[in-house]
Amino acid sequence: MKNLQLLFILVVIVLAGCASGEERWKKGIVSETFIYEEAPFPSCHAATIEETPEGLIAAWFGGTHERHPDVCIYTSRYVDGAWTEPVNTADGVVNDTLRYPTWNPVLFQVPEGALWLFYKAGPSPSTWKGYMKTSNDAGKTWSEVRALPEGFIGPVKNKPVQLESGTILCGSSTEGDAWRIHMEATDPEAKEWAKTGFMNDGKTFQAIQPTILQHPDGVLQILCRSKNRVIVESWSYDDGKTWSLFQESDLPNNNSGFDGVTLSDGRHVLVYNHVKTPANAGKGYRTPLNISVSKDGRTWYAAAILEDSEISQYSYPAVIQGSDGMLHIVYTWRREKIKYVRVDPDKLKLSRIMDEKWPSK
Repeated sequence: MKNLQLLFILVVIVLAGCASGEERWKKGIVSETFIYEEAPFPSCHAATIEETPEGLIAAWFGGTHERHPDVCIYTSRYVDGAWTEPVNTADGVVNDTLRYPTWNPVLFQVPEGALWLFYKAGPSPSTWKGYMKTSNDAGKTWSEVRALPEGFIGPVKNKPVQLESGTILCGSSTEGDAWRIHMEATDPEAKEWAKTGFMNDGKTFQAIQPTILQHPDGVLQILCRSKNRVIVESWSYDDGKTWSLFQESDLPNNNSGFDGVTLSDGRHVLVYNHVKTPANAGKGYRTPLNISVSKDGRTWYAAAILEDSEISQYSYPAVIQGSDGMLHIVYTWRREKIKYVRVDPDKLKLSRIMDEKWPSK
């Protein structure tokens, strides 16, 4: 009997410890919900989110499966505390007999201007082309599709940023013979476009999908997905015209997309899978899904875990800070749904990340 009582006590202690640990990594999470419960497509991916003068809007691609020609861009607006039914907003129809899948939508609200929707269409990421639509009513209606200038694809996954000069800077990349990063820039009406050359050779670091962080005095930092088992970074001190040599950051990467944002108080937030690709593997697991915070973009602190299940994947997040001060996050939930989470950045409990290892508490 004493042995059974001791065993019971040990089980209670272990369960209490597990519950306490789970609660620790949920601090700051205010609410979470799916954008939709049912949809006219079985698979979805690559969500994006933005705040308009009338509230939040999200977009993603959905269809039979990624690369299927029926994949379209869907949007949903957050109205009166709930997400509206998904609306088919863009497709890859070329003519009556040819259509391509669409890919990686990116929303961007031009300050005091239109809402932009960038997306790609084509058979694959190595052959897709860039397109955009605009909305003057917060995403209720959209313009006709407009092809970007030849050789431009716009922001490849993550949102642009507007510089003090007014220039809108987009992080872009290509996936042809090698994974390489470049930056594209345009004006607030998206009429004139310019871009840098490739910023990496695709050999030392194979990187795509940069997210842009903004530092004091006009300094910029990009963090990039890579095949090198680590998040790759580069810095600019001239508004993105030139960039430093790519280097390893202090964070692991599973060869999957992520997103970051610079907060109004100057801190930086990253939403990503804190997972390192196993040696000699092409990709790592897309779970768990984590939040980390940094004051300088170099030293990172573990803050929260949004998902931590071994079932399927939780990936390709997008994050913004809203006018309410909250973090608004969307991401792929098992390729079945798009999940929306609201986080209070001031309530996150931080623990230093050392040697790429997520702390135990």
